[in-house]
Amino acid sequence: MQSPREILSDIWTSAGGEASALDAIKLTGEEPQLPSSFRVAAAAQASVAATGLAAAGIWKLRSGQSQDVTVDMRHAVVECRSERYLRVGDKPPPPAWDAIAGVYKTGDARFVRLHTNFPHHRDAVCKVLNCKPERDDVQAALMQWDGEAFETAAYAGGGVVSMMRSYDEWSATPHASALAGLPLITIEKIGDAAPKPWPKGDRPLAGIRVLDLSRVIAGPVAGRTLAAHGADVLLISGPNLPAIPWLTIDTGRGKLASSVELRSEQGRAVFRDLLAQADIVSQGYRPCAIAGLGFAPEEAARISPGIVYVTLSAYGHAGPWAERRGFDSLVQTSTGFNHAEGQAAGVDGPKELPAQMLDHATGYLMAFGAMMAKARQSREGGSWHVRVSLAQTGRWLWNLGRVADGFKTGDLNGETVMPFIEEVASGFGALRSVRHSALLSKTPAFWARPAMPLGSHPPQWPARE
Repeated sequence: MQSPREILSDIWTSAGGEASALDAIKLTGEEPQLPSSFRVAAAAQASVAATGLAAAGIWKLRSGQSQDVTVDMRHAVVECRSERYLRVGDKPPPPAWDAIAGVYKTGDARFVRLHTNFPHHRDAVCKVLNCKPERDDVQAALMQWDGEAFETAAYAGGGVVSMMRSYDEWSATPHASALAGLPLITIEKIGDAAPKPWPKGDRPLAGIRVLDLSRVIAGPVAGRTLAAHGADVLLISGPNLPAIPWLTIDTGRGKLASSVELRSEQGRAVFRDLLAQADIVSQGYRPCAIAGLGFAPEEAARISPGIVYVTLSAYGHAGPWAERRGFDSLVQTSTGFNHAEGQAAGVDGPKELPAQMLDHATGYLMAFGAMMAKARQSREGGSWHVRVSLAQTGRWLWNLGRVADGFKTGDLNGETVMPFIEEVASGFGALRSVRHSALLSKTPAFWARPAMPLGSHPPQWPARE
């Protein structure tokens, strides 16, 4: 089984990083940190460390200075559950899930998971089931369905659900076969452009302009990470798009927050102007949705030569499920994690990982890929497309191996988490939140801007130094 350093080395070198740069990294702590049969702590540490190493590499490109990077495993795990530890004026998080979200049995004795946190997804499920949005009604309706038939029908109807599969069942699907041929992170050149000079600044990403088109966890974590190293991250939300407020606060640290209606010509014109001046676009909507608005990767490269365009998807860009909607909890269910954790814990049915690890690790891999592509752009020129997916991160996590007796590990308590918490002001009141876990010796990571409500800032870039 690979050590965390070996896991990091594979991520780093697969994206073009020089092996000698790994001398600067120090990884502390030991597995396991959380009750799980999977190596969630190693995955947290390695994915965060990759971003720290990339930031240090960019700083060396910009300044000529090397620096050390330290990532503690427990701190990384805590950051990969940052939404749990956020406090707004001492208030704990509200319930994380909609009333009918969660696990149900179907008529063929399978389990399905519903993700109904957004009203239109809840409505779509209830329309397919022809029932009221009440748990008992949903369960009664699902007893009239076979699991896979419901999964297919709900997806076709705009719902977001998944049937629980074992790892062997998942591996036998055409989609799993398609993913098996893809790397963890894909970085491809999509256009010609001159190398862009680095702007002035005293942090790795100072002056780098990032358009963040994402919500929930993975994409927003990527933007938050880039902001931690000094990027000007402009979060673009739509005035009528649903959001999950608690997650918006947690992942909004360090960002400017604007509202642009991309379905209007005026809004698209505003976005084109922002894009023309951007260095990185990070987007977590389905690729066809953004492409349909005129902002596919190749189009973005025409509007903004030299752009780094990062695409997050649920199930990857190849295979029959490439356009399928999904969230961390659903990908865990589809790909075998819930089944395997349930078996390891002695539970009859699905059991979730002890963190939204596919989301968080994917967010750090997005930020890592963005920085590696940006560094490459500065040396070689070109426009670049970075692609990651929750399913491919899941495949990577599965292949890291299992933890024997992982469920004998106790969960983290408040006392063990407190060393990683900071108190900051925000547009929502005083926050207690998790500090970033990649510690850089010369350019410490921090968020220079407070989290603010969506739409708080005009859709324009701040002036560069």
